[in-house]
Parts: sequence; structure tokens; C-alpha cells
Amino acid sequence: MIGKRVVVTGLSALTPIGNTLEESWGNLTAGVSGIAPTTLFDASAFESRIAGELKNFDATAYVGIKDAKRMDRFVQIAVAAGQQLMADCGLVMTENLAPEVGVLLGCGLGGLSTIEDFHSKLMQAGPRRISPFYIPMLIANMAAGQISIHTGAKGPNLVTTSACASGTHAIGYAFSDIKLGRITACITGGVESTITPMGVSGFNAMKALSTCNDEPQKASRPFDGDRAGFVIGEGAGLLMLEELEHAKARGAKIYAEIVGYGASGDAYHIVAPQESGTGMAQAMFHALRDAEITPETISFINAHGTSTKLNDKTETLALKTVFRDHAYKIPITANKSMIGHLLGAAGGVEAVFTAMSLHTGIVPPTINQDTPDPDCDLDYTPGSSREMPLEYGISNSFGFGGTNASVILRCFK
Repeated sequence: MIGKRVVVTGLSALTPIGNTLEESWGNLTAGVSGIAPTTLFDASAFESRIAGELKNFDATAYVGIKDAKRMDRFVQIAVAAGQQLMADCGLVMTENLAPEVGVLLGCGLGGLSTIEDFHSKLMQAGPRRISPFYIPMLIANMAAGQISIHTGAKGPNLVTTSACASGTHAIGYAFSDIKLGRITACITGGVESTITPMGVSGFNAMKALSTCNDEPQKASRPFDGDRAGFVIGEGAGLLMLEELEHAKARGAKIYAEIVGYGASGDAYHIVAPQESGTGMAQAMFHALRDAEITPETISFINAHGTSTKLNDKTETLALKTVFRDHAYKIPITANKSMIGHLLGAAGGVEAVFTAMSLHTGIVPPTINQDTPDPDCDLDYTPGSSREMPLEYGISNSFGFGGTNASVILRCFK
């Protein structure tokens, strides 16, 4: 492999199934669903009234009350995840190291709740009611900016916004920057919090969301014959990526190694994937080429698996294109069956869980696999976790606009 080796030395996760990495991973491997009736706003008039919300999240445990009020919820979650990440990785941000540590995050929409709140104030009371903190609260890159402020990281600081592939793209670029020697370490992953009236209304208008309101824990059903839309979620998943020799020199704990990244575009449709799965497959081929491994080397797949009719069928076709007969032998996990679709945060959270799989030798289950679908006939690890030797895992993210991204991790040796 050309360039420096890049390892994962820290992880954090705030998800609908846990406010810490340990809680989230424990519930994921146990097959616990975090989907429940929506509480962040009154959803009684909405077609979809369920979501994957964080439970009992308190931003003031991480920042002061005054600062919390000046942050949109997605920024609060990002800062909390950043603090958890720093505690986990043990990296000391010295004056010399700080310029060598970047913050590259994925975020799909930014502060939608802030936009809705201040638009109401504008319409009701006029422009004088708009706070000077309005813009800094809502812009997507404030997640990276506030993490930088709270951790002292002074390297490249930015956010990738590429719909549901945002988090995976961010990880890919962070990996590339370290591999090329531009920086030594990077806080990366994804964050999102758009469970709001406008957010849910928009996806409802597209008929994209599940309306299985009476059985929320069964609503997210990736690759199942009865799947009928995704469940919107929120949260953050962050990784500390670090150049291997630097990590070894400080005695860092190493969860896994990042070895490949690939991206592609469908050039097809604003929201629908190319039905042949060609674009999705191309991203995986690029990642395999980057990692310099063959498809048969992959031990498991963390699928995008949204629980929508078209995506899951198309992703299955793409997996068959890339892995051919081996596709039927690879366990596939769909984390969204338990946490819902975290949009711009999905790739970050799912990369965290992919690293944990390699670290523990456990492939989490895909729950709600009750009804067979002839179009989705691979091994989706139904029902319960699977313990097995794991060497390489691939995590996929695909988004509106035909954007595709895949990242490959390896068990560290």
C-alpha cells in the first residue's frame, strides 16, 4: 500500500439505542430497536409519527447552559460525541500536535430546527427578533467548528454535505489526508438531527418514510419483503483516525485499520438510485482497488440498507455485481433496522460499528427479517449476532443525487 497506514484509535457514538459507545454497541449486538413514537415535536397530524431519537440526551452534561442555548441540537450532539471521542482515544492535544489534527465531519442538512424556529419568529414578530446567533447555530460546518473549539484541534476543519453518504465521504477524505501525510490525526464521522416538522414533512411528501406507527420497533425492515420506507433518526458517530507510527509511539489503543475508500456518482436521478446498482458497485470496486484486495477477502458487509423498496433491491444487485458467488457467503448487517436512518450521520455511526465488529469479532444482526423477498436473497444476518473470525469489513453509504461511498476497514495486525 502506497502512503502511510491509518488506524482507528478512538470511537464514540450517540444513537437511538445509546448515549455512549458501550450502550449503543451492547444494544446493537442484542438486537434492540431504538425506534419509538416521535417526541421532539407534536407529530399527531403527520403520516409518519415514529423516529429514532436520542433518549434523555442532555447537552448541559457537555457544555454550559448558556453555550447549549447557542447551539442547534445537531451541534450539541457533535460536541458531546467529540468529548466522548477524546476521552476514549487518550490523545493529548499539545501545542505542536494541534495543527496536525483535523476535524472532518459529514452532515446532510445542518440546523433545520433552528431555521424553523427563527422563521416562525420572523413571521410573527419581524426581523428584530432574529438572534445574532441564528446563522452560527444553523450552518452545517459549525459541528466541526465547535468540536475544534472544544478539543483544540487546529488542522483542516470542514464538513462534507452529500446527503446520506456525508459521513462516509468525510471518513474517506480524512483517511486520504493522513495517508498522504498532510495531517497526523483526524476527528471524523458524521452527525445529524433533523427530526423536525419540516424534515418529516419533506420525506413524507416523497413517500419515503415508514408509516408503521402502531409497531414502531418493527417499522425499519431492511431487505425484508414487507419493508415500506425508512425511519428517520438522529445522532453522531465519530472516529479518531491516526497515522500508525504516531499511534504506536504513544501506546494508543487500536480498534481497526482503514485500508480503502471509494466513491462514485450515478449520473442518473435526483433521488432514485440507478436500478442496476452500477454506481453503488463502482464505489465498492474503487474501495477494493484502493485497499489492494480482492472481493473474496471481505469478511462482512455493513450495508446502507435503508428499508426502502428500491434501495435495498438495488444494493443487493450491486453486492452481487461486486462479489458474485461470494456475495451469498458474506454476512451482511443493516444497522438501520435498529437505529433508523441517521442521514448525514449514518456513515459515521455505521463505520464506528464496523470498527467494533472487527475489534470484537461480532457481526450485529439485522432485525425484522420476517418476510422473504426474492429480490433480496443474501445472508443479512437475521435475528441474532454472529461471532466469527473477521479480517476485512466494508461499510456502504448511498445518497440523494446519486452519490455513493464505501470504506474498507481491516482487523488491526
